[in-house]
Amino acid sequence: MRRPTRTNFRVREEEPYKVNRKIRASQVRVVGENVETGVYGIDQALKMAEDQGLDLVEISAKADPPVCRIIDYSKFKYEQKKKQKEIKANAAKTVIKEIRFGPNTDDHDFEFKLNHAKKFLEEGAKIKAYVHFVGRTIVFKERGEILLLKFAQALEELAKVEQLPKLEGKRMFLMLTPKPAAPKKK
Repeated sequence: MRRPTRTNFRVREEEPYKVNRKIRASQVRVVGENVETGVYGIDQALKMAEDQGLDLVEISAKADPPVCRIIDYSKFKYEQKKKQKEIKANAAKTVIKEIRFGPNTDDHDFEFKLNHAKKFLEEGAKIKAYVHFVGRTIVFKERGEILLLKFAQALEELAKVEQLPKLEGKRMFLMLTPKPAAPKKK
């Protein structure tokens, strides 16, 4: 009787950079601290790295000849991880705020929601405004579209329309994004 095979084993992550003897180019451009930058044969570059007690790391394989740095590989990996973490932290996270209307929304409610939208746009959030049609109100599609276009027009100095009103099921959507350098009004 055969035993079932295990398929949930962890796959070892492959190294993103070639190091020392794994570099296959015959000529490499060597850079690094305490090294004269230049093009060397692979054996000479490896010997230079070995003399300093460091590794030869291929940092740009697509260059001609490939660029290699003489550095401690574990330190290099740590620095790369740190850079990636920093890039991820600095990436802007997009916030989408939703504003809901009914097809028969009156002027006071419209102004109230408009003021909220202005606040959201000044904070840098995107706005997803929608008209929700309940029951038989779906016959007022035109009213919903007019309401959303009026909303977009009222916010045109703070936002630009990313997506014009579009009906999906029982909701008609409008997407707005803040303008890059929106002047702040007091």
